[in-house]
This record gives sequence, C-alpha cells and structure tokens, in this order.
Amino acid sequence: MPHAVDVPLADELRAVVRAYLAAHPDASWRALARDVGVAGLLVPERYGGAGCGPAETAAVAEELGRVLSPHPFLQTAVLAVEAVKAADPDTAARLLPALAEGTTTATVILPGDGDLRLESGRLSGTVPCALPGELVLVYAGGLLLTAEPSHRVPHRTMDESRPLATLVFDDVITRRAGDGGSWSRVRDLGVAALAAEQVGGAARCLEMATEYAKQRRQFGRPIGSFQAIKHKLADVLLQVESARSAAGSAAESESYAAIAGSYCTEAYLAAAGENIQVHGGIGITWEHPAHRYLKRATSDAQLFGPPRAHRGRLAAHVFPD
Repeated sequence: MPHAVDVPLADELRAVVRAYLAAHPDASWRALARDVGVAGLLVPERYGGAGCGPAETAAVAEELGRVLSPHPFLQTAVLAVEAVKAADPDTAARLLPALAEGTTTATVILPGDGDLRLESGRLSGTVPCALPGELVLVYAGGLLLTAEPSHRVPHRTMDESRPLATLVFDDVITRRAGDGGSWSRVRDLGVAALAAEQVGGAARCLEMATEYAKQRRQFGRPIGSFQAIKHKLADVLLQVESARSAAGSAAESESYAAIAGSYCTEAYLAAAGENIQVHGGIGITWEHPAHRYLKRATSDAQLFGPPRAHRGRLAAHVFPD
C-alpha cells in the first residue's frame, strides 16, 4: 500500500486560505483570525499563536494578494507581531495574545516614516502615510514605543483596498516597549510579506490575461494564438516565477529582502499593465477588475520605499566602502 505524501504546511495553509476567502469574501479580520488563525501565524505558541515562520507567512500573503484583500495582515500579523516579539517580555505577554486572536489590529512606524521628535517620553510630529491599526508601535529615539496619535486622518486613496492614514502626535505620552534595535529586521520581514502579496497579485493578473486570451476571438481565432500575445504572456510568466523565487528567499537576509523589494514590485507593475493590454478596451473599464490590480501594484510600489531605494540598500552590500 503506497504511503501518503506529506504536504508541506505552507501548501496546506495556502489551500485553506484560498478556499476560505472564496467562500467568505466579506469576512472580517476577526473572523479570518478566528476561523483560519492567520493573525497568530508568527506568534509563539505560549502566547496563543501558531509559531510558524516565513514560508507560512508568504503562503498567506500570496493568497491575500491574489484577491486584493484589505485585511491588515501585513501591518498586524507581520510587522507588529515581529516588533512585539523583540520587545520587553512584559510587553510581549501583554500584547501578543490580543494580536494572535485578531481582537486588536496594529501598525508599525519605522524610522524615516515621519518627522517625529521624542523628548522626555513625549512624542511629537507627523507620519504622512501609515497603514491603519488600533495599536500604534513607533520606533523613535532608539526605542520601540507605543503611542496613541492625537489625530488620525484617513486618506482618500486611489487604491481603496489598501487604506492609509496620516498620524499626528501632539506631545503625546508614550510607553516604552523595548529597544529599537529590531527595526531593520521588522522592515525586512515586512518587505518579504509584501513581496509575497505582489507575487499573488501578479500571478492572478497572468491568470486573468491567459483566460481572456483563450476566450477572445479575432479574425476567427483566439487572440492567444497570435504571436504578439504569446510573447506578452510568456514574458509575464517569466517575471511572475522569478518574483516568486525572489519572494521565497526575501526573509533570509537584508540583501535578499532588497532584491525582492525591487524585483517583485516591478514584476507586479508589469503584470498588471500587460493584463490591461491583453484585455484591450474592456481592461480599462470601471466594471472590470484589471484596473484594481494596477492600482494595488502602484500603491505597493511606495510601501517600504520604491524599487530604487531597495536597490540602493542592496548596492551597499554588493559594493561596500
């Protein structure tokens, strides 16, 4: 009798998340956390999480990216959880269980995200564009802090699936959560998760374009039989698979994160643009979802810095002084 083949946990999780999102497209973050457990994916088991790693994170992020999910997985389950895991033990014990349950959303302000000043434990300044979250974790003055903004001003964004807000801190009292030495690792894990999201979106664009090329007929033939369309789709396939490879290694080091941040961003932009081109006139209509993927790809290109910023970080490793 043949032995059953063990399926990697990441692949199992990918299938579960895809099926859940298809069956419950309007599920809340709390429901997704309760039913699938994605909020506590990276949270250690002693705090109520699953204790998983980058491979499982990438699987979930890719599925969320495929459907342009507005869920705060990136900022809450990745950035905030990783920041709190590196915080003081008391802070971790206080915050991680709620993050794992999905009862609290969170966001992280990295150095350079805004013009902030920390004086005598009070924080002032503005963060012009931040991912939304109830709990705000701020890296400032060499420390990791929790702080409640004086004002939160939501942006009216082109990409409605990725909400952003301005956070204003007007001499607010902060609470120390730990030292600030973990911020670059937190950023790199965020870049890795975003890269996986971008792969999911780009792969979905390729699927949409391929399906349409098989169905749409011109001159008595499917347009996918024409060489120009074949070349477009082949190029996108190469970019998607290369992006998937880059995203799969992104969590290993700062250099790999920089590679993924640059390549996956540009691959997603290219796939979203070619998807519209293959669809022709219908691809630019408001009713068709193609434009939503281009908007997400465009907004993603600014999170954690544009591709040239990632290449600049990579250059510092490749060409050290």
